Amino acid sequence: METSITIKKNKGGRPRKTDKRSEQLAVMCTLSERKQIEEKAVGANLSISEFLRVLALHGKVDNRIKVLPKEVLLFTATLNHLAANINQIAKQANQFGFLNPMEKEEFILLADEIKKLATNIKLYMT
Repeated sequence: METSITIKKNKGGRPRKTDKRSEQLAVMCTLSERKQIEEKAVGANLSISEFLRVLALHGKVDNRIKVLPKEVLLFTATLNHLAANINQIAKQANQFGFLNPMEKEEFILLADEIKKLATNIKLYMT
């Protein structure tokens, strides 16, 4: 009496999606329209396919990540660095008695104002 046992070997790899996107849809447009669509997709941090699909199905595309311009990031980083330096100067001056309490408080307020300015710039840009 022979029994046949079949063992399914796991081939590994990525599991198949249950709802695979297998349909292709072509869209005709001009070169300038294509450039605009590509720019908007990049701005939304999406692929062109995903951008068009989301736009068609939901009517709008929410930007996933808002990226601040490099210049704004550098400017706010400089402001934060300046605020940290002012704070260190105030601490050292107070430690060795170079500043009276009123001057120390002015330094601390100045550092706080610079930090708030950097935060407000980032909030305004997003």
